[in-house]
Amino acid sequence: MLKAILLDIDGTLIDSNDAHAQAWSQALRQFNYDVPWSEIRGWIGMGGDKILPRVDKSLNDKEEPGTSISRVRQEIFLGEYAAKLKPQPGARELLMRFQQRSLMRVAATSAKRTELDAILAAGGIADQIDIATTSDEAARSKPDADIIKTALAKASVSRDEAIYVGDTPYDISAAHKAGLPIVALRCGGWNDKELRDADAIYESPAELLHHLDEAPFPARTNQA
Repeated sequence: MLKAILLDIDGTLIDSNDAHAQAWSQALRQFNYDVPWSEIRGWIGMGGDKILPRVDKSLNDKEEPGTSISRVRQEIFLGEYAAKLKPQPGARELLMRFQQRSLMRVAATSAKRTELDAILAAGGIADQIDIATTSDEAARSKPDADIIKTALAKASVSRDEAIYVGDTPYDISAAHKAGLPIVALRCGGWNDKELRDADAIYESPAELLHHLDEAPFPARTNQA
């Protein structure tokens, strides 16, 4: 029986993917790595542990200069972008509907905890998240399944009692590695071809709100 909805935040509920890419590009430039934000945009959805090696195979988030790049990126994101973020269409209404159906709303995101708090506040949905799991609590970010597995444990639910909602191919890969079906939303910037491995695809939280009685939701709701 369905008990929890695991939720990606960036791109899925909050229109923040461009902002993250721009913050990464600005931070990298300070360390003499000239990577346009438009290139980084396709990497958003992963954490710094995955993004830094894509810039330079020698970079990681545990050693310099990777640790400083990550720190500066977070400072730029929080200082220049976070307060300006907006929710995706229907985000709050969707979360409220989940609550009406007695479903736990569990954030499972590659963002850091400090960033997540700022993102949720800017989007006006901080009060609509019951449990939050961030990259601070996982050894590896998406597309690895660590964050999703940690979220399941924190919510005390099994993989048969949850569904994931995300917006990137990395979300899809992580969810399936964890044994969860996933509903993908296009509002994060990926198209149907890129999201083809999702169990269902909708435009935004607003559209998903009107399809909660369609697969994969009923299959889990009606389980004995």
